[in-house]
Amino acid sequence: MNTARALLRHGTTSRRVLCCLAVSCGTTVLSAAILVVLVAVLAFDAGVANVVAVCCGIVPSYLANRRWTWPRRGRRDWAREAAPFWAMSIAGLVVSTVTVAAAGAITAAWPPGVRSVVLPSVQAGTFAALWIVQFLVLDRVVFPATRPSIPTPAPTPDHEHELAA
Repeated sequence: MNTARALLRHGTTSRRVLCCLAVSCGTTVLSAAILVVLVAVLAFDAGVANVVAVCCGIVPSYLANRRWTWPRRGRRDWAREAAPFWAMSIAGLVVSTVTVAAAGAITAAWPPGVRSVVLPSVQAGTFAALWIVQFLVLDRVVFPATRPSIPTPAPTPDHEHELAA
């Protein structure tokens, strides 16, 4: 129990990792469900369906990560927060669309039920591979923790001669 509390303590890297992972899992499920409906039910091209599905998850991902993973409130800094987040999301969209379109072409003649498993799996696998890089960029660049400055200790009488040298 103490280990779980330590992992989830506000401000810890492990808490941010777990929260970001939870948000990513949620938006991946959302995107996968949309992808399956578009491909298996509505007969969309796999690449086009992936673009629609991933775009549906970008806004919820940004909002949930901003508010929950890196607790930010108030006005958004579009240049520092939103633009880099969207740029990474679009990069992920491009990579996942290429992989899903390739998988869609390979599985075009397969039964819809099988494609309903393969295509979201390819999409999820692609995002899993990109997740670590995205987390590090978000954690260190887009939403850096505000760390209080550590005051420099005053010299003690024993060490004043070292400072004068």
